[in-house]
Amino acid sequence: MIDLTRRGMLAGAAGTALAVASEGLAMQTQPDLVITNAKVTTLDRANPVAAAVAIRDGKFLAVGSEAEARAAARPDAQVIDAKGRRLIPGLIDSHIHVIRGGLNYNMELRWEGVPSLADAMAMLKRQARNTPPPQWVRVVGGFIEHQFAEKRLPTIDEINAAAPETPVFILHLYDRALLNAAALRAVGYTRNTPNPPGGEIVRDAAGNPTGLLLAQPNATILYATLAKGPKLPEEYQLNSTRHFMRELNSLGVTSVIDAGGGYQNYPDDYAIIEKLHADDQLTLRIAYNLFTQKPKEELKDFATWSTKVKPGDGDDTYRHNGAGEMLVYSAADFEDFRVERPDMPPSMEGDLEPVIRLLAERRWPWRLHATYDQTIGRALDVFEKVNRDVPLQGLNWFFDHAETISARNIDRIAALGGGIAVQHRMAFQGEYFVERYGVKAAEATPPIRRMMEAGVPVGAGTDATRVASYNPWVSLSWLVTGRTLGGLALYPVRNRMDRETALRLWTERNTWFSNEAGKKGQIKAGQLADLALLSDDYFAVPEREIAQLRSVLTLLGGRVVHGEGDFAGIAPALPRPMPDWSPVATFGGYHRKPETARKMASACGCVSACGVHGHDHAAALGAAVPAADVQSFWGAFGCGCWAV
Repeated sequence: MIDLTRRGMLAGAAGTALAVASEGLAMQTQPDLVITNAKVTTLDRANPVAAAVAIRDGKFLAVGSEAEARAAARPDAQVIDAKGRRLIPGLIDSHIHVIRGGLNYNMELRWEGVPSLADAMAMLKRQARNTPPPQWVRVVGGFIEHQFAEKRLPTIDEINAAAPETPVFILHLYDRALLNAAALRAVGYTRNTPNPPGGEIVRDAAGNPTGLLLAQPNATILYATLAKGPKLPEEYQLNSTRHFMRELNSLGVTSVIDAGGGYQNYPDDYAIIEKLHADDQLTLRIAYNLFTQKPKEELKDFATWSTKVKPGDGDDTYRHNGAGEMLVYSAADFEDFRVERPDMPPSMEGDLEPVIRLLAERRWPWRLHATYDQTIGRALDVFEKVNRDVPLQGLNWFFDHAETISARNIDRIAALGGGIAVQHRMAFQGEYFVERYGVKAAEATPPIRRMMEAGVPVGAGTDATRVASYNPWVSLSWLVTGRTLGGLALYPVRNRMDRETALRLWTERNTWFSNEAGKKGQIKAGQLADLALLSDDYFAVPEREIAQLRSVLTLLGGRVVHGEGDFAGIAPALPRPMPDWSPVATFGGYHRKPETARKMASACGCVSACGVHGHDHAAALGAAVPAADVQSFWGAFGCGCWAV
């Protein structure tokens, strides 16, 4: 019996098969695995708690006491001591743009969770020094001005001072982008550049662009400007996608449903993720939806795609999931609560009906982006019309977002057999919503409890990466506390979720949205062995600490895909981020609070203040690390140590 406790790992983990020394994750015969000494939350109502699990051939074999798990496993099973930590099913994000996000992750500086604008600007200044021409510094989503102690965004003058020569593009939700002078030169915006439809290039008194771009009301100007930046070559995109997947693994995520996205063309922009799948290097299970790209050509896209791929094509790691979240452009409303709710054009129903009819006839599930009840009601008129000819029951179609959906439309969705996927956009935009619509209107936005009472399948996700953060614990915190990142209390107790219900929305409930109910989402014999061992106990930490949780050990199909602290020694190797100037190499991903990182540094035995497993941080970074620039930032070196 191999002992994977701290002492056992130090003695022999490097030689075990569990270490997965090769970069690939090729599925081959492997010993049984037993995890003991855990507080297991199974989410299986017939067997809600356990102390140990046994895993064989990628699935849970036994869930119960340590004696039961050991008895079910073969004598040569490998054993991991969970050290009394909370063990949960792997988290499932039902709405994320992981394929597009992976192509760009290594180029992006992340302000997610950074507590002050001063810290954020110090990061920006340092990254501008690291970034060679003609590359940009990009801060693309996942943060909000209200999270900063200063409660504001940087000024254009501050950005120019921090980065006088390097182009800087900062995306704030889908309402605006901030560009420095170098970025304006790079994209070619001058006093003679006209405003695009639905967007504004803000100008000074002389008519020159200031660097502020506004979505008025649609985000096309923001997308289009970002698309002008340099792209990573294929080798770097492969590396970038692997790092993004591992970042999600470090937060306990094991499965996602990719919602497509603007400037994400099928099949060209899927080549990287499909190569990783072919090479057995995916560390997430990905179900992907196809998102149409050109107005007035939506029906043509789906007609063509439906002859080449069908829902369910693929395997448990990478599979097709249907259409959306964009079905037709005339049905896409906007989630920017700083502007008035847009009315969809009169052509919406006529554009949408042939697409829905085609999808229903060819038995393609779909998802439809819809923020407002008015948009949802008009879409339901179309769905009900098609349903009279082609029944929709069993298709697992659903709406995304649905912040202002009415009780009547919830009941209409239930009658048609549809679902609703909710995201934590209100945690980022709640202050703006209250400012426009009032406190009372925000109390059930979205009305999750009413959805569940109506029997509608409901699941949770992030809508990362360009609006909200990809961190699932931010979503779970929002579901439980009802608060925004800025601390505003949105929801009364009756509209909040208890911790178990919130966790179910992130696990078993999300399997309906990819037609995988019963296959994963619980720790139950026969289901896929996807799990996360947490940095602290989700059910015991104060509410304010939920957003700081991480996974110290993540398994996908019984294989280790992430480990840190006591479990760093059994994690698979990951190459350094490419290119060498990548912000990921310096700052990592989601910001860790000092106390969290110090716990992890202590747990893995790292040298405080300078060492990563005996290596100097500054040497690892290839340059001296100015303390003023990196105070309270963490380096991405697997163990979570501090570069201070």
